[in-house]
Amino acid sequence: MNANQTIFSSYTFMFAEPGKRHEIYNVCMDQPMKIISNGIWTHHLGAIPSQSAFTMLELQIVTIFVVTQCFHFILKRLGCPYFVSQIMAGFLLGPSIPTGPLEKYKQMLFPFGSPDILNTVSSLGFSFFLFLTSVQMDLTLIMKTGKKAWVIAGCSYFVPIFVGFVTMGLSMDTWNKFVGEDAFTTLPMVLISQSGCSFAVVSNLLNDVGILNSELGRLALSAAFVNDLAAGIGAGFATSYVSSMHLSPSTRITNMVAFFVYLICVPLVCRPAMKWVVKNTPEGKSVDKIYIYVIIIVLLGLAYAADFFHLPFLSAAVMFGLSVPEGPPLGSQLVCQLELFSTWFLTSIFVTCCVMKVDLTEFHSIKYVFGISFFVVLVYVVKMILCMGISHYCNMPFSDGLCLALILTSKGVVDLCSYTLIYDIMAENKQLISVMVISVVILGTASGIGVKAAYDPTRKYAGYQKRNVMSLKNHSELRLVACVQKPYHTNEIKNVLQVYSPIPENILVADILHLTELVGRSTPIFIAHKLQQKLGSSYNYSGELIVAFDLFERDYAGCATVNTYTAISPATQMHEDVCYLALDKNVSLIILPFHVKWGGDGSIESEDINIRSLNSKVLEKAPCSVGILVSRGLSCFKSTFYKVAMIFLGGPDDREALCLAKRFAKNLDNTLFVYRLEANDRNITDWEHMIDDEELREVRGAYGQLENVTYVETIIDDASQTTCIIKDIARKFDFIIVGRRYGVKTSQTFGLENWTEYSELGVIGDLLASQDTETKASILVVQQQSTMSVSSQN
Repeated sequence: MNANQTIFSSYTFMFAEPGKRHEIYNVCMDQPMKIISNGIWTHHLGAIPSQSAFTMLELQIVTIFVVTQCFHFILKRLGCPYFVSQIMAGFLLGPSIPTGPLEKYKQMLFPFGSPDILNTVSSLGFSFFLFLTSVQMDLTLIMKTGKKAWVIAGCSYFVPIFVGFVTMGLSMDTWNKFVGEDAFTTLPMVLISQSGCSFAVVSNLLNDVGILNSELGRLALSAAFVNDLAAGIGAGFATSYVSSMHLSPSTRITNMVAFFVYLICVPLVCRPAMKWVVKNTPEGKSVDKIYIYVIIIVLLGLAYAADFFHLPFLSAAVMFGLSVPEGPPLGSQLVCQLELFSTWFLTSIFVTCCVMKVDLTEFHSIKYVFGISFFVVLVYVVKMILCMGISHYCNMPFSDGLCLALILTSKGVVDLCSYTLIYDIMAENKQLISVMVISVVILGTASGIGVKAAYDPTRKYAGYQKRNVMSLKNHSELRLVACVQKPYHTNEIKNVLQVYSPIPENILVADILHLTELVGRSTPIFIAHKLQQKLGSSYNYSGELIVAFDLFERDYAGCATVNTYTAISPATQMHEDVCYLALDKNVSLIILPFHVKWGGDGSIESEDINIRSLNSKVLEKAPCSVGILVSRGLSCFKSTFYKVAMIFLGGPDDREALCLAKRFAKNLDNTLFVYRLEANDRNITDWEHMIDDEELREVRGAYGQLENVTYVETIIDDASQTTCIIKDIARKFDFIIVGRRYGVKTSQTFGLENWTEYSELGVIGDLLASQDTETKASILVVQQQSTMSVSSQN
């Protein structure tokens, strides 16, 4: 390429240092550098984009983005994570993959000198990425981590290093033939870097496979946190020492001491200041913008101070990030404002730029590649055996131990960028870095695919025993889990519990679960408020909800027990918390609020797609019966007397709803109407019909003799008659209970399935929730527990 096609006026290659990856150029450039292009109309030949720094930067960014998305479009179908696409884009745009006739265009796109600007900008993004990753870490997790996580983290980090050094020491002469005379400096770096695992990488992997808030996920996060913290401190001291090798011994000692002081003082000074900001922020309000600006300025200032003492500039981002209280209001606001630009934009470019420095064509020595690969595989195998062995000793299932081993051996973006920084600082040869980058691709892909294949988070919810209302005895207590996501859900759930009207013969045990989306932190949280659990953050979770249900428990003292919990997890994985609590508390019913909020005039105010997704997942995986609460008005709950209707068409879901309705009728202040809509073409010898009759016999008999219970049976000719009757019922009652009956086709509802808008409610529930139906009643749509046979599971 001609010199006038770059940002430099001229450049001449001088020489390359033997045994190093340094190449020396004699470079001249115009000052000030040309930033913006003059445009294509200012010169008779048009402007050359490569002569303008900003224009080239834009072209490079667009090209990297397009190439990465093209790779990801193909690789995501093979189960590869997104960072693999970024790596492949770096291989293609760098020297690793020759492009033949397109090579000249590659050189035009990345001319001499232009990658420096791209690397500088993207490096800033990566430092913010590490800062945000540290912000989301819970520093108090180090005090909460159990012995199992400590043992797994310590063994998986130190034992592979020890085994590697022993192997290297016993046959040093052999490895010198493979790796060369610099084996003593090369192999230790391989062993130490491969033994560690990044908390951010593990967190992203768990989030991708959907087990972040599972028991296995929490154990893996705890172990990764301890491992990453120990490895990070060790790497910081090592980097500080290596970067000072050319200085005097006294200066090296000074820099090491400076790093230690830096390590201690930044959290001690900054964290109290951050907590002061949180304390002075009104609850429910955002942190003042001025504090966000000050935090960013301090972050850049600490990075400059770190460089002054020859410390790794990224250590400033990590240490300062750990000082920020995770979660709302400060941590979540920092993540929301900086994540898109730093994590998904600049960091993605930085990964590709790092890989562009790698040249896979420079594998001149197969022995060298074999020697490095041997130690990479050695570390990997030792870690796998250790994690699986400790898991087996702790009585964990084999599949869980295998998944834990795969998770703690995974590699990702942080590891890749760390290897490239080692390449820049220590001037290691290209073959070493190439092997390390390939190991990241292989381990990162294999871990994700392996965990998805080996771990089934739904198996613990298999219904080996009956957990539904029908299986309960008449006077046994009803245990249920009720979920709250929005503030207005509190009143809706409280109203349902009031309809239940707990009495000494009708005891209620309710576990109220407040579901909060995980923002501003990496570690999911589950809080039992009656145990007075405290977090490192001073943020008050679920305060109003706790007060509301404490008052309810006091109003029904001796008849109702209410426990409140808060689960903070990703929106896509909240169903795991719901199902886990239901399984742990051995409940018979889960109550979920509907995703639509109605206004006072009957119109729809808002819809939340995340709540609808949660409801669908719980319906599919719940270990007990599920009820979806559709609240269309609150005026009906102002009194203590409730008119309840139960619409019965037949089937398991309707029988479950009927049993729940009978429990409402135990309080004589409630009025229950049971409407049985029978088809005119019914088969009385059908087994399901016979079971329905048996369940309704009690309503027609003992319950039918009570003044507050009325049984009405109607013969239905077609679906239009069903619609008319249901709309008439909807106007008369405060509360209506129906079965979901999803996928059940009968003559009473024939044709209505095609008009169903909300499939999670079934045909009758959808009809009651339709805007065309005038009602102020709340509707509870019940699905009976889906029980799997033990034999089918085995």
